[in-house]
Amino acid sequence: MPDVARLSLLDEVKLQAEVILPILRSLRAEVGKDKADRIVGDALRTWARDLYHRIGESKPGSPRQKWDAVWAEDMRPRIGDAVDRDMLKDDGAVREYNVTRCQYAEFFRGLGEPELGGILLCDSDFHIADVAGSSIEFKRTQTIMQGAAYCDFRYRFK
Repeated sequence: MPDVARLSLLDEVKLQAEVILPILRSLRAEVGKDKADRIVGDALRTWARDLYHRIGESKPGSPRQKWDAVWAEDMRPRIGDAVDRDMLKDDGAVREYNVTRCQYAEFFRGLGEPELGGILLCDSDFHIADVAGSSIEFKRTQTIMQGAAYCDFRYRFK
């Protein structure tokens, strides 16, 4: 069994997709696409939200410090070079950047399942921001996973 902590995030989501897709496709055949996607999507969102909150709770410090630790210690090293981003502004009060290339989106779009990729990855950005509670405001209006040219990440720190 591979050590998940040593896997890149891309390799981890590929393994997750290998497990989830057959279940999702069987469920779609039984109850229809809309209902199956809603059931699986709700379950995965709850799982991801709880996961990132547990990770955040294990970090010391203020909510903002917990968020910083989740990103610096848990996410960025595992993301590696799977995304390219252009930093627009990072001044302590605001962090704005665009992701201009995303191997996660390429993978899930290649499977014909960008919605699943959005649930497993893109939605998690909001769950991670929630680790900081009200000390961070996070907005994103578009993603490559949804077909946009880039993902716009906009953080405001309070």
